[in-house]
Amino acid sequence: MLRKLCVVWIVLAVSNSALQIGAMGVNWGTSASHPLPPTNVVELLKSNEITKVKLFDADPLVLGALSGSRIDVTVGIPNSMLRNLSSSKKVANSWVHDNVTRYFSNGGVQIEYIAVGDEPFLQSYGEEFKPFVIGAVTNIQIALIEAKLSDKVKVVVPCSSDAYQSESGLPSKGHFRPDLNKTMIQLLTFLSKHHSPFFVNIQPLLSLHQNRKISLDFALFKATAHPLNDGHKMYKNSFDVSFDTLVAALSQFGFPDMDIVIGEIGWPTDGAMNASSAIAQTFMKGLVDRLQSKFGTPLRPRKPPMETYIFNLLDEDQRSITNGNFERHWGVFTFDGQAKYQMDLGQGFQKLINAHGVEYLPTKWCVVDNNKEMSNVTAIAQDACSIADCTALSPGGSCFNISWPGNVSYIFNSYYQQHDQKLGSCDFGGLGLITTVDPSIGNCRFAVELRTSVSTSLSSSVFWRTFLTTLSVSMSLLGLTQ
Repeated sequence: MLRKLCVVWIVLAVSNSALQIGAMGVNWGTSASHPLPPTNVVELLKSNEITKVKLFDADPLVLGALSGSRIDVTVGIPNSMLRNLSSSKKVANSWVHDNVTRYFSNGGVQIEYIAVGDEPFLQSYGEEFKPFVIGAVTNIQIALIEAKLSDKVKVVVPCSSDAYQSESGLPSKGHFRPDLNKTMIQLLTFLSKHHSPFFVNIQPLLSLHQNRKISLDFALFKATAHPLNDGHKMYKNSFDVSFDTLVAALSQFGFPDMDIVIGEIGWPTDGAMNASSAIAQTFMKGLVDRLQSKFGTPLRPRKPPMETYIFNLLDEDQRSITNGNFERHWGVFTFDGQAKYQMDLGQGFQKLINAHGVEYLPTKWCVVDNNKEMSNVTAIAQDACSIADCTALSPGGSCFNISWPGNVSYIFNSYYQQHDQKLGSCDFGGLGLITTVDPSIGNCRFAVELRTSVSTSLSSSVFWRTFLTTLSVSMSLLGLTQ
C-alpha cells in the first residue's frame, strides 16, 4: 500500500518495500529587514502543500498566522535564552505557557517539537552555550509534563554536523567531538528516555568549502562523482557520508537505532562560487531523489531520516555572514516569495507557486549619478555597504560581473531600499539619483523592498553590528574601483 507523505512541494510516494520515507518540511527564518508578512508566508506554505515548518523562535505574529493552518510546527528557543531556562524552572514554565500552551487551544498551532537552542554545540561557540543545554531541556520537559503536553510535544536540540567527526574521513570511524562527550551522553540519554529524535543540520556546501577532498559532483549526488570506499561499503555522495558518520557516533555511545531528523539541509543560490539557482536546483533534485529511493544509507539501509527540513524557505538579508556571504541566500524563494527555480518532483505537482498579494514600496530605485564628480565614490560606497546587503557582489555572486559604477549603484539602491526609500537615503553626498527605470542587469536584480519592515530606521546597535561584520569583506573583491 502506498502511503502519501507531504514533502516540501509535493507528496512523496512510499514504495511497497519495508523502507519508509520520512516527511519533509522547511525552515522559516525571519532575519530580514523587510520580512514577508506571516499571513503571506502561511499562504505560501499552504499553496505549495508544505505541512511541516521549523521556526527559530516563538514570534507571536508567526505563531498566530499558523493557528488553524494544520501545519506541524517546530518552535525554536534562541541560544541566548539557554542560561535562564537552565537555572530556573519558573522561567521554563513561563516560556512553555506563553509559547506552547496558549496556542494549543481551539485547534490552534500544531506544535510538534520544541528546538532548544540553535546549534549550541557549534565549535566556534566554545563554552558559551554548552553548559546550559541539559538544564534547559530538562526544565522545558518538566514544564511540558506539568502542562500535560509531554505526550504531544517533543524536546530536541538542533546540532551542527561539526558535533561529530571522523579523522580518517570514513563514516564507520565517526565519533562525537571529545569535548562534547559528557554533554552528548546526557543529551542522548534524555532523548532516548522521552522518545525524541536527534536533530542534525547537514550543509554539503560548507563541507565542500572546508574539505578539498570533496568534489562538487560528490556534493550534488551526481553519478559521475568518484565514490568513497569504507571497507565493503561504498559512498556516492557527501550526504550519506555525513549521515552515517553520525550513525557511527550514536552507535559508539550505545544508541545505534536512535531516530534522526535532518533539521537543516539546502544549497544557497548567491554570494559565493558554486552558489547559484542552477546548482541549487541540481542539489535539490538529487536530495529528493535520494530520499525517495528505496535504499537507505550503507549503515542504515532500512532506516532513513525520520524527517527532513529544507533550509531555507526565504532569503534573509539580515543573517550573519560570518560563514560566508552565501548565508543570506539559502531561500528556495526570494525574500518576497518568488520561486528561484522550478523542479518536476512528480505526483502531478509540477512547479512551485509564488506568493500572492505581496505589497512593495513604490517602483523606484537609487543609482549613482554619472554626471557628477566621483573621485570619492569608493569611500562613500564602502560606508553604505556597511549597512546595505552587498553579498550579491561577492566573487561568484549574481552581481559580481556588473561593471563600475553599476556595482556602486547596486549598493546605493540596497541602502535606499533598506531605509524604506526615505527622503535623504539616496543622497550620498549628491552622488545618488532616484530613477523609475529598473537598473537590473541580467541576473543581477536591483530589488524594490516590501512595504513592511522590522523598523522604519536601523538602530545604532544594528548599524555597528552590521558594519563590523560586513567590512570584513574586502572592497577590492567587490570591484569598487575603476
